[in-house]
Amino acid sequence: MNINTKNLVSISEANQNFSKVARMVDENGPVVILKNNTPRYLIIDFNQAEQEMTMADEDIRAVSARLIEKNRKAYLELAK
Repeated sequence: MNINTKNLVSISEANQNFSKVARMVDENGPVVILKNNTPRYLIIDFNQAEQEMTMADEDIRAVSARLIEKNRKAYLELAK
């Protein structure tokens, strides 16, 4: 996930003007909220969060398929 450096907001600014933060997410993508000048929170669009989770599941499936194919002979032997 890429974060636009223009989308860094202090926690006090986010607290005072959350609608501005939400608008930043809509226009420019994920926003990082800083606490004591350290990244602490990430605000992303809900649909993007769902896509990120789906991509992770797809990665797991791809790895599983590759391992099964690589070790097919062993799995067939174990299945006997």
